[in-house]
Amino acid sequence: MNTSITSTSAAGGASRAADTAATVRVWDVPTRVFHWSFALCFAGAWLTSDSERLRDLHVMLGYTFAGLAVFRLLWGLVGTRYARFASFIYSPRELVSYLKSLLAMKPRHYLGHNPAGAIAIFAMLGLGALIALSGFATYQDIGGEWLEELHEVAASTMLAIVFVHIAGVIVSSLLHRENLARAMLTGRKSGASTEGIRHAHRTVGAVLLVAVLGFWFAYQSGAADAWLPQPITTADARDRHHDDD
Repeated sequence: MNTSITSTSAAGGASRAADTAATVRVWDVPTRVFHWSFALCFAGAWLTSDSERLRDLHVMLGYTFAGLAVFRLLWGLVGTRYARFASFIYSPRELVSYLKSLLAMKPRHYLGHNPAGAIAIFAMLGLGALIALSGFATYQDIGGEWLEELHEVAASTMLAIVFVHIAGVIVSSLLHRENLARAMLTGRKSGASTEGIRHAHRTVGAVLLVAVLGFWFAYQSGAADAWLPQPITTADARDRHHDDD
């Protein structure tokens, strides 16, 4: 009798261990497309920010960056479980507790975003909005030099947060023995089967990717000029001044 109970218990423990060791889908396709596209646009915009020759590329990436941020705000409301903002809004106490566990080299494991990662995401989305708005105003020659300086400061602050975020991903990956960057590529992490999301929303992800690539083609071919606001030229400003007179 005792042997039977022990065998059953061992089998149950092995089953739970296998269930936990299995990988489950955590990140849907739209979230992954957004993540890498957003990172690419920011990196490209940063690298082209000081080049007058590459100004059109910088503006194109800026528009894409803004559009992606809008998509993420919407997807954070209607997306899958771990993509929704509600799943990674933590209290200050939870954040402090997580940071303490991180300093103790025994961080708590979160299947979705951990509290530190959540702060980075909200900060980058907020800064992304500020960067996009100030960049558009600068492109339209609105607001003067202070908006241009705000644009640069916001971008520099976001770059610093990106580096901190990358460092956090590396540290968490090492401590948890889990490749978080790869998880954002595959969409899968170690966890119980009941914790994974059911739908990858591949169609939404494909539409988002096609929209990004389609916009790039339209911008480079000049087709986007018909529906995008164009920068105010010196002649336009002079004509408008005469009209006011």
